[in-house]
Amino acid sequence: MAGSGNKSELGTKFKISSFFNRSLTMHSTPKPQPSPLERAVSISKFYNSYESVKGKVKKLATLFDSPKSAKDESNELQVQSQPKLKSFKSMGPVSSISANFNNRSSIKLPGTEDRIVVYLTSLRGIRRTYEDCYAVMMIFKGFRVWVDERDISMDSAYRLELQCVLGEKNASLPQVFIRGKHVGGADAIKQMFDTGELAKTLEGFPVKKPGFVCEACGDVRFVPCGNCSGSRKVFDEAEGVLKRCLECNENGLSRCPDCCH
Repeated sequence: MAGSGNKSELGTKFKISSFFNRSLTMHSTPKPQPSPLERAVSISKFYNSYESVKGKVKKLATLFDSPKSAKDESNELQVQSQPKLKSFKSMGPVSSISANFNNRSSIKLPGTEDRIVVYLTSLRGIRRTYEDCYAVMMIFKGFRVWVDERDISMDSAYRLELQCVLGEKNASLPQVFIRGKHVGGADAIKQMFDTGELAKTLEGFPVKKPGFVCEACGDVRFVPCGNCSGSRKVFDEAEGVLKRCLECNENGLSRCPDCCH
């Protein structure tokens, strides 16, 4: 009985050891790597399957696209053949452009037949508006002509004045008047400058010295009110009360007496 027990124990130990040897042999055996030829074949199959899927997607997309007529295709060819930017020289001679300027608008600004008036804003609240105003003023400064700058951010009366002249409640800035005639905004001035029309229009205006800056206001066109010193209040000795100063605007400023006359 003892011998049979030993035999069974030995058989069990032999089975366990053979199992572990077999598992170690399975895990220790390196996995065979595919050859370069097999790898190239698998890549080729993947690429062919990708191209077939791509072709099916394109075919499916064409089902939802409306077919273009021959007229649409001809229009597309004509648009592609046109230049992206139209040269100002193709607009015709400068004389014809000047004629268009004279007939451009019937809007007049009374009392400004001898000057250039620009309604603008010096505030940077709206970037595009400020950049347009700045660009227009730089163009005029390049010609060194004196400009009657009417900054609506410094005096709200100029906004009301512009609205009455144009008949628009929300007029875009800047707005330019030359010799009392309404020219337009920034785009109109830039176009006139590019074609040379602006230089002809400004002939006859007095030219300032290079680097001239008004000593009184520093080219701001406004100074503190001399009557109330910018406080907007004056003392009425007869009645013994403070009253609103009538010589300045809502900011306590008045037009520069040296450069704005």
